[in-house]
Amino acid sequence: MASSTVRNVHGKRSSFQSEFTGNGASKRRNLHDETDRNVIGSEDTVYRYLCPVKKTGSIIGKGGEIAKQIRSETKANMRINEALPGCEERVVTIYSTGDELNRFGDDGELVCPALDALFKVHDMVVADSNDEDDDGLGEKQTVTVRMLVPSDQIGCVIGKGGQVIQNLRNETNAQIRVIKDNLPPCALTLSHDELLQIIGEPLIVREALYQVASLLHDNPSRFQHSLLSSPSTLMHQPLTSSHRNYVRDLADATEFCVCFICPAENVGGVIGKGGGFINQIRQETGATIRVTTSETEDDDSIIFISSKEFYEDQSPTVSAAILLQERCSEKVGKDTNDSTISTRLLVSSSHIGCLIGKVGAVISEMRSVTRANIRILQKENVPKIAREDEEMVQITGNPDAAMKALTQVVLRLRANAFDMNHGLVLLPTSFPYVSQVSESSNKSKYAKRDGSRDQDYSRLNSNSKRRNHVS
Repeated sequence: MASSTVRNVHGKRSSFQSEFTGNGASKRRNLHDETDRNVIGSEDTVYRYLCPVKKTGSIIGKGGEIAKQIRSETKANMRINEALPGCEERVVTIYSTGDELNRFGDDGELVCPALDALFKVHDMVVADSNDEDDDGLGEKQTVTVRMLVPSDQIGCVIGKGGQVIQNLRNETNAQIRVIKDNLPPCALTLSHDELLQIIGEPLIVREALYQVASLLHDNPSRFQHSLLSSPSTLMHQPLTSSHRNYVRDLADATEFCVCFICPAENVGGVIGKGGGFINQIRQETGATIRVTTSETEDDDSIIFISSKEFYEDQSPTVSAAILLQERCSEKVGKDTNDSTISTRLLVSSSHIGCLIGKVGAVISEMRSVTRANIRILQKENVPKIAREDEEMVQITGNPDAAMKALTQVVLRLRANAFDMNHGLVLLPTSFPYVSQVSESSNKSKYAKRDGSRDQDYSRLNSNSKRRNHVS
């Protein structure tokens, strides 16, 4: 039985103990300079704080300067998940060595870098909420903290028979709950996440968060090595006096686009009767969607999706791409009941490297995570509707796997478009999207950049004309 004495936010010791028998109470590594690590060690301290999407600007900052300052001041690593369409929160993963190196609070209590960074993030989010919710009526403000915790770690907060969590409630007067069902889409299935929720007045919540964070610090999860799901790009992000209220100019936004290659017979389904379907997607997502055709009606068309975006916001382009995927894809296989689909994207040659990675590491990982077949075709097999500087990415799999793979691909392209190339952006392993119905079939074999061959489309090597018409 492992005992954990928990400190309060003022550095004082609390009387209750955790009877959790997880991986806690183990010896910590003496690694004092661990920033910019792309892995989480088995004895590190990890927190996954759920930040409302509309508050992420408070911890990212204009140009990403605030998160960089947090990392610099605390020496902790901080990764901010991409926003998922339909999910109102983004996961902020904060991790560091478990060694207590940082002075914290008025008493200068020594805590690990991750706990220090956790409270910097929390205080900024709460301060941002204070600014928005101040109505001058003098009512007591209530704040909510939500964190994702792996199932094998949550026991240290609950305790035997629920004794620890009840003591926490009694000592802090906060509402503390562990929620196992109806988890947000950003939760991970691999670590069997559960949701820890704390509600109360700001100081009460801060006290409860400190005690919970101390328990999690003492009891690492055996799943935490997998919590950084994908090497790609990070929020290297400097604290300014007006970091919460900076004004964003649309001229500073970045245009992000996705280009589907759509079979000619699928275009009608993409547009819908009287333009109904495509207009619905435009309205729901806010993305610009254009259909570009070639000179010959039998040839492939381009579905061009774009929007002007800020990195910290949910992406209209990503949302629209997911909703349009199946209608832009083609069934594969002789059996019309075969659910396998193939999705084709055009990507600029200058950006294709972010999907391949060093020695193919990124594309290999995407295949492993999504269970889809992801290929980059050699230039001679790219359809003529493409431009000279474009290459083709082909995703093949059942609709669920193909959707997961498309999400991974477009989120990496988006991070690359925003030049977030100095660390990690966590990519999702669970997906909230609803698939669309697709039609048509055709197949052939084409050489890929990695030398393999896979079933695909008979029209890819046709002598179709380059795109020259927009409808």
